[in-house]
Amino acid sequence: MEYTLTYSDSVQGWPSFYSYIPDWMIGMNNYFYTFKGGNIYRHNVNATRNNFYGEQFTSQITSVFNTSPLENKLFKTIALQGDDAWEAVPIETDIQNSGYIEKAWFEKKEQVYFAFIRNSGDVPAGTDEYALRSLNGIGRSQSVTGPAASTEINFSISPLIAIGSIASVGDYLYYSLPPYTAPVLCGEITNIVQNYPAGDNYFVVDTTITGGSVPPIADAYFLYIKNSVAESHGVLGHYCLFTLENDNTAKVELFAAESEVMKSFP
Repeated sequence: MEYTLTYSDSVQGWPSFYSYIPDWMIGMNNYFYTFKGGNIYRHNVNATRNNFYGEQFTSQITSVFNTSPLENKLFKTIALQGDDAWEAVPIETDIQNSGYIEKAWFEKKEQVYFAFIRNSGDVPAGTDEYALRSLNGIGRSQSVTGPAASTEINFSISPLIAIGSIASVGDYLYYSLPPYTAPVLCGEITNIVQNYPAGDNYFVVDTTITGGSVPPIADAYFLYIKNSVAESHGVLGHYCLFTLENDNTAKVELFAAESEVMKSFP
């Protein structure tokens, strides 16, 4: 990708990248002029920001949160001190690359725009999600019955294989076949039934979703991954690289970006 770079005497460096690519440029009488396609353009006089040669662009800033770089941390939020909210995508660490915040999710609190970091949560999940807290194992099933849109995954009552209370409707169920090393998407959990006196201990799963499948054996090993958008766990890693993007055509000021960070204790 091509950019136009600007040099700053005050910082002795190249601080900015611009989306426009001129044929020629020159400074004259305190104005900056560029030439494109045989036309001359004078910059910094148009009230519409980021509009170059009739094409509208967005503003982007990429930075990193890198406090205590030797510690593994959970980056929970992003707070922006400025006069407008920004979209934050992508938000990446050395462990995850699926974090993002839509512009509309920012709430203004005490003159600061604040939002939780969500995860896009690929379905089926990528291998980088298997080591996260959002994944929980259950055990081997007893039977698999019913149609694909409402498949029942039954677990033993005696000895008890407890589904537990963490799993929720909307989570994604996975199974693994012998030798139990490669998880496969089963489907989305639509109901959870736990009534031990009645002998009920099963999930109802919609296996017709994209990538879903009915286990070919009755005793596959099952695990589930929480809905990453709803849970808002943040992103896990030693550092957090983020890109902010703003499509406002008027002047926008951004003074600082902050994140609520907690140390991870595996």
